Amino acid sequence: METVRKFLEFELISVGEFKIQVYTLVTILLIFLITKLLLWLIKKTLFSKRKFKKLDKGSSYAIFQIISYIIWVIAVGFILETIGVKVTVLIAGSAALLVGIGLGLQQTFNDVISGIILLSEQSIKIDDVLEIDGDVVKIQSIGLRTSKGLNTNDISIIIPNSLITTNKVINWSHQTKITRFKIDVGVAYGSDVDLVIKILEESAFEHPDISDKELTEARLVNFGNSSLDFQVLFFSKNIFRINRVKSDIRRIISQKFAENGITIPFPQMDLHLKSNYTQKFKEDK
Repeated sequence: METVRKFLEFELISVGEFKIQVYTLVTILLIFLITKLLLWLIKKTLFSKRKFKKLDKGSSYAIFQIISYIIWVIAVGFILETIGVKVTVLIAGSAALLVGIGLGLQQTFNDVISGIILLSEQSIKIDDVLEIDGDVVKIQSIGLRTSKGLNTNDISIIIPNSLITTNKVINWSHQTKITRFKIDVGVAYGSDVDLVIKILEESAFEHPDISDKELTEARLVNFGNSSLDFQVLFFSKNIFRINRVKSDIRRIISQKFAENGITIPFPQMDLHLKSNYTQKFKEDK
């Protein structure tokens, strides 16, 4: 025991009154290992489907992130105390410095506060599909300063949290797992309206990602300049890949239109020449 005690009290670094012993390093290592073990147990408990059936993946992740930040702050405080740094004195003495740093890193602190808001409010969760500045993104992780998402081109995007909290953001997954979408199409004047509506609804019915076929509906919405304008509305769970779903439905519509002799017109312009201008043009020649 005496040998162990001498080993633990062996000084590695000594500068004035500041000393780092083997005991100090062992204590820091124990604090780190206990913190990691505690976080692992909390994570395992939160993501256990048997114990927390009411919590979805996003809620569990948000709670775990908040708890982990708090625990790590406490752990860092214990480590500093172990080294010999008085945390209370350090905070009081560096108050003026922190104010200066805060002014310089105002945007960073704004992002951090926004991250805390996102994690606590849980208005945005993991796997939510958001539309930010016209870009559709699926949220993969929410950090303290930034969040990471995947756009429809499978490109990972780092999003500052303040961009989500201060801008207008559409959350396609907020209240329901299915969302209503629409496809606009125009057909030539003289086409059978009832047949067009039937084809549009059947085309949507044939796609496997359409959630509620009874609510799928086609409408004649307008008499356009060059076409009869129709709209087919449908519900789908595949929110993130909806552009692919729409493309598949458009292909089916195009095929059925061709089979039934229905044409999609293109804009046309008729040019009328008055006779007196035509005669004058001939005389000038």
